[in-house]
This record gives sequence, structure tokens and C-alpha cells, in this order.
Amino acid sequence: MSDSTPATGRPQTPLPQPTELSKPYWEACREGRLTVQRCKSCDGYVFIPQPCCGTCLSEDLEWVKSSGKGTLYSFTTVYRPQQPTFEVPYTVIVVELEEGYYMLSNLIGVEPDEIKIGTPLEVFFEERSEEISLPFFRVRAE
Repeated sequence: MSDSTPATGRPQTPLPQPTELSKPYWEACREGRLTVQRCKSCDGYVFIPQPCCGTCLSEDLEWVKSSGKGTLYSFTTVYRPQQPTFEVPYTVIVVELEEGYYMLSNLIGVEPDEIKIGTPLEVFFEERSEEISLPFFRVRAE
């Protein structure tokens, strides 16, 4: 995890450290694309990156582009951070993507009392370092 201090003087939030398995995912995020593994044997989606399909155990997986569109499945708003580097409140969400897989992320741009299950969402990316851009979600304009 990176903990370097940016020009603001606040410690930077921890960043993921890509592994050989997750490297294609993080490279795509850096390019502004959301990708997911798809099993060539059963056509199921695998998220988070894994060495084999959780449904049929096949190791024949490929990286495919995800639409980045989905709906809010679940959420919680954090008011007391686990570390002082996190600004509160922030909302942790589970998004059900159009492809049928679920992803954990953060919802940006919505006040906690305005959040509703089923809200249509879309992914966007924020550059956090030269190597890492993080996927976040916002309300999708219909």
C-alpha cells in the first residue's frame, strides 16, 4: 500500500498493489476501461480476479470489457473512518453490473440521505498515481 503524502499535506489513501493475476484489470482501469474475467467454459463472469471460475472451476478465463453500467444493489455510509486518511462521510456500495456480476466500490456525488437501492449507476475513473486509476460509481444520466 502506498502512503505517500500529496501536496495537500494529508496522507494519501492506501492504493492497491497489482499482482500478476490482477495486473490486466488495473492496466485497463488506468486506460479508463472496466474489465472483468469471463469463463470460456460456462460464460460466467469472475470478479474479483481469480485463477479459476468460481462456478465450474475452469481455468480457461479471458479478460473482456464490461459496460460499466449497473444498479445499486447495497450500500453503507461510513461516518467514522478506519484510518484518518479517509475523508468522511463516504459511501461503500455493491453494484450489480449489467453483465450480472457484483462489484464493491464507492458512490461519489450523492448525499447519504439521497441514496436509493436500484439507482442506475455508471463507472468513472480517478487517477491516484502514475500506475493506479481507481473505479468509482456515480448516478447514471438516463
